[in-house]
Amino acid sequence: MALKLGIVMDPIEQIKPYKDSSFAMLLAAQARGYELFYMNPNDLYLTQGTAQAQMQLIKVWETPDDPNYFALANKQQRPLADLDIILIRQDPPFNQDYLYCTQILEMAERQGVLVVNKPQSLRDANEKLFATWFSDCMTDTLVSAKAEQLKAFVDAHKDTIFKPLDAMGGASIFRVKQGDPNLNVIIENLTDHGRHLIMVQRFLPAIAQGDKRILLIDGEPVPYALARIPLAGENRGNLAAGGCGVGQPLSVRDKALCARIAPTLKARGLWFVGLDVIGDYITEINVTSPTCIRELDAHFGLNIADQLMRRLELAVEEQSRD
Repeated sequence: MALKLGIVMDPIEQIKPYKDSSFAMLLAAQARGYELFYMNPNDLYLTQGTAQAQMQLIKVWETPDDPNYFALANKQQRPLADLDIILIRQDPPFNQDYLYCTQILEMAERQGVLVVNKPQSLRDANEKLFATWFSDCMTDTLVSAKAEQLKAFVDAHKDTIFKPLDAMGGASIFRVKQGDPNLNVIIENLTDHGRHLIMVQRFLPAIAQGDKRILLIDGEPVPYALARIPLAGENRGNLAAGGCGVGQPLSVRDKALCARIAPTLKARGLWFVGLDVIGDYITEINVTSPTCIRELDAHFGLNIADQLMRRLELAVEEQSRD
């Protein structure tokens, strides 16, 4: 019997299918004969303690020159427990609505649905703070809302990167050097005058060689990384900030970082993760909606989404035997 896979994602009509990792997952699952069900986060609901959703059967196709890349059937109200696998692929920020979504999905998980990634772990693993669990793999880092601590860090390290804890795609990231006349206003804006924690790190000159995205499936790294090279005069390699993606094999150091982090990912049900590495150091561990499947597939003739689906099929089989 065909597996039933649901996906909770942002509006599919707004994606760019040629570069969207969620779309790659749908294509791979469909090719393996799954029934696919599409949901937006606000389609989830609870009734009498049962997790349900207004979901739609979806079909997708690879049509580079055709804007019609999907078709949706009428909405149907069904228990989430009718599904075998649910992918949660909603982009950050991680706000209260995202929290509620994970709580509803956790109820489905309790009824036997494999939710990817595990809802509890999505709540626990802020993508920037999670990296600090592996401080031996990071450059010098401070997380604080206190202006005096943040200023002292800049004085000590001379050249730094400031970033909020809840943004994505390189949003609101600042390079701050000692003596920067804008330091006070940057701190005020990012911390909202000391109300919110932010992260500051020692600037890594290796960003010039790229911010590498490494994808891991159940702790196993894809053997190639996408080095996102910043534009001239830019400090951010994110593709959303205009970075250029260059594929390259994993280095010895990349593999060591993956081996260090993999057991924690596996233990926490973080099935699909994007590790960001600059030089010898991790900077973020992306767990909500990691990207770069399409770029790595194109560079190296891979089918990363199919690898993921095959691993999830095994997990469903293992779960049914327990």
